[in-house]
Amino acid sequence: MSPFSDVLVTASEEPRVAIAITRSGADRIYRLIVRASGALTLSLMALIGLFLAVRSWQALHVAGFSFFTRSTWAPSLGQFGVWSALLGTFLIAFIALGIAVPVSMCAALYVTEYAPARLRRPLTSFIDVLAAIPSLIYGLWGRAYLQPHAIELSRWLGSHLGFVPFLHTKNPENLGSYPASTFIAGIVVALMIVPICTAVMREVFSQAPPGEKEGALALGGTKWGVIKTVVLPFGRGGIIGGSMLGLGRALGETIAVTLIISPLFDPHSLTHVLQTGGNSIASLIALRFSESNQFGISALMAAGLTLFVITLIVNALASIVVARSRSGAATEI
Repeated sequence: MSPFSDVLVTASEEPRVAIAITRSGADRIYRLIVRASGALTLSLMALIGLFLAVRSWQALHVAGFSFFTRSTWAPSLGQFGVWSALLGTFLIAFIALGIAVPVSMCAALYVTEYAPARLRRPLTSFIDVLAAIPSLIYGLWGRAYLQPHAIELSRWLGSHLGFVPFLHTKNPENLGSYPASTFIAGIVVALMIVPICTAVMREVFSQAPPGEKEGALALGGTKWGVIKTVVLPFGRGGIIGGSMLGLGRALGETIAVTLIISPLFDPHSLTHVLQTGGNSIASLIALRFSESNQFGISALMAAGLTLFVITLIVNALASIVVARSRSGAATEI
């Protein structure tokens, strides 16, 4: 063994020094408050899940596993299931994400990289104000203004992109003047989640290391080259986190979707997103809760439990993805 190895072995055998940490009273109180807040959040989430599970047990016991595969909704006849509402929920959410994520990325990049310094603060405030608009206002605007004006877009998509399964329509010219479709609901929900996604992405993009950006420019890179090689890799975690935050709101959106879509329980028709008719778990609960008996409310609670579990799973998967792609981990010049 070389003398260098002896030195390393001797150094590794030295006892570790324990460092005593003395915390002040204020620090101990702060740690106690933080731990209690975290425990309270987890407890509330567990209590909500337990409440939904208890209230939905009667319906789940009667329906069994068919609750997740059946599309009809007639609890009074003992025939009810959440499959069509679940399918419609994901269709609306994916349409919203497909529109909102590119728009949010472009808006966040413009605010952080292209906008003049005097405009960045007003633009940021404007985006935050959009996020505070109630969903009812978006729903009313979508029903009164967007539906009649989006018919031409729906017809164009049906005529030119009808070969895509989800955009196929039998006769695009007969979509009607007010197509209360999944596609329109997805557009409205996309407008609702754009401010949230943009705020998260803008915050992350603004923290991109200026040294690496200046180094890329000094090496002859263009503005787009700096964004592609520095800003976007650095903000990967923020892009994923903002998208998942928007997905969480899109999955649970109620009022705006309820005001736009016409309830439909046929899964085959639901997949044609340009045609009139749609469904979602949140709108199903909002529409049927006041007219349901005790057993019907139990069935709606089971639908709410399904949405609750799906949201938890989506957020858990998003946390794993974000943890594996922390901002700045893949930054290269």
